[in-house]
Amino acid sequence: MSPVPTTVKSCDVFGNGMLLSEHIRLVAAFDHRHIFIDPDPDAASSFAERRRLFALPRSSWEDYDRKLVSAGGGIFPRSAKSINITAQMRAALGIEPGVSRLTPAELMKAILLARVDLLWNGGIGTYVKSSAENNAEVGDKANDAIRVDGADLRVKVLGEGGNLGATQLGRIEFASVGGPDSTGGAVNTDAIDNSAGVDTSDHEVNIKILLNRVVMDGDMTVKQRNALLAEMTDEVGEHVLENNYAQNVALANALAQAPSMLDVHSRMMRKLVADGHLNRALEFLPNGSQIRERGAAGRGLTQPELSVLLAYTKITLADEILASDLPDDAYVQGKLHRYFPRQLQQRFADQIDAHALHREIITTVLVNETINRGGCTFAFRLKEETGATYEEIIRSHTAARAIFDLKGIWAEIEGLDNQVPAAVQTRMRLHSRRLVERATRWLLNNRRQPLDIAETIEFFRTRCNEVWDLLPELLRGSDREWFDGLYAELAEAGVPAELAVHVAGLSSVFPTLDIVEVADRTKQDVRTVAELYYDLADRLQITGLLDRIIELPRGDRWQSMARAAIREDLFAAHAVLTADLLGHGGPGATPEQRFEAWVGTNATLVNRARATLDDIRSAESYDLANLSVAMRVIRTLLRTGTMR
Repeated sequence: MSPVPTTVKSCDVFGNGMLLSEHIRLVAAFDHRHIFIDPDPDAASSFAERRRLFALPRSSWEDYDRKLVSAGGGIFPRSAKSINITAQMRAALGIEPGVSRLTPAELMKAILLARVDLLWNGGIGTYVKSSAENNAEVGDKANDAIRVDGADLRVKVLGEGGNLGATQLGRIEFASVGGPDSTGGAVNTDAIDNSAGVDTSDHEVNIKILLNRVVMDGDMTVKQRNALLAEMTDEVGEHVLENNYAQNVALANALAQAPSMLDVHSRMMRKLVADGHLNRALEFLPNGSQIRERGAAGRGLTQPELSVLLAYTKITLADEILASDLPDDAYVQGKLHRYFPRQLQQRFADQIDAHALHREIITTVLVNETINRGGCTFAFRLKEETGATYEEIIRSHTAARAIFDLKGIWAEIEGLDNQVPAAVQTRMRLHSRRLVERATRWLLNNRRQPLDIAETIEFFRTRCNEVWDLLPELLRGSDREWFDGLYAELAEAGVPAELAVHVAGLSSVFPTLDIVEVADRTKQDVRTVAELYYDLADRLQITGLLDRIIELPRGDRWQSMARAAIREDLFAAHAVLTADLLGHGGPGATPEQRFEAWVGTNATLVNRARATLDDIRSAESYDLANLSVAMRVIRTLLRTGTMR
């Protein structure tokens, strides 16, 4: 959290949430007994005092050392008839200049409306609604006098440590038109913000199931079990926070693409409704006419709405995966072991394998990994495009992530928190996500299903990464320009050079799957094939054609499928052409020599194809019609190897 004033509304202000950063400047807080205001807090001394109070057996704001409160602040009982408002309080909370006294309710309302970084709800009560709701609809009469509308909140972030701190419509309104400049603030749902607590409970239960069996077998006493549980507390905390972090990354990625993905979100919601999983009205998700209005305005779903979709995606996907054979696959058993703390992995490996809920745990891990990295529409779109089952999709996604070893890149991106702009991190993650999605689609279309995950990873990983490392040497023309341009942007933003090189190559590394297959089929060195592949991309300007295909609209399912089909056809044709050219020029020939030998053999056909492609490239606009013609021309080049 940045070291700037922070407003917190909480009856858990002494909880560990306020002890996770010594940079927090707590401007104001209230619970059911007191109102605390520190207009210009000292981060270090106030942190130390909150830590002291947290360690007391029982405490309230009354125990806070008043000498540490900055000038003009104070601690006031909520039972007071009115409270004197100082100049410092007016400045900190944005209260009108002429106001000298407020009732406790009026002051708490002013706290909620303060222009600061964070409004944190850590207690009981609903304090934010939408302007379209009335207090009776909220159903929290005790806080009617305090409650505010989401549109009026001026904070940057609304966080919910407690449940129902805001209504869903209040969250949506804040995300749409609230915040410091009335263009929307950052907010999830209480379920997302609280997910680490639920996850902690799941871990506790699953660990106790494991250890209780050990105790019953006589290999451990209850006292020893309890001591071991205490020792593993921090590691379990790390595990659940990693998953919570990943969910927020998924939502940040989704929000960045929300306008362009609105139609996909709409189709996905209709499918969930048709399958009996979702009630849009109950979850306050937009209906068809509201979707059209947002589309016309260039707006997508808000983060609270995306949070709901994320939850439903995981729930429905988990049901299908649990009913499949995937949780029994030998490769994913490692995920079961890594779910547990290291001490348990080392001491009780056999008991972990025999865990009563081992299939459920594996399913949860697989679904979280797939959706947190791929996004909430990923599985839905791949099923639409390919007709594959969710089991096949997750198998391929799991293999794709491992083939390109993206776990390390994602860790490096996470390590740049607060060092580079969050938008830069989101951009890098979306580049990596696009690679994994394309690789997943390729595996679904080109490998026998259900995929043998371990065998597939072993076949591709080493050689794909070998080519990836060589990309700065291999890329030509527009591919190289793209690589250099993205690298320069990332480096300027503060991304370390090695990571910037890897991310800049993400768009060009996907074809390594085809390159490895061609190398294996033709018994050629992977570098030889890669050099020819990227050289051919430049000579035939295949990358420019691919860019035009990617720009095609995907306003409905059929446009999306047509776009995907022509894109995959182009990649496949590029791979076949590469294999064909390997047969020209003789052993040790350079890519240029192979190309010239191939052109010499097929000059008439190649020149005719070049002329047509040049005409298409000169067109003022691109659509499915002229790009389909371009694809047909590319296919004619594939016949050169069989012509006499």
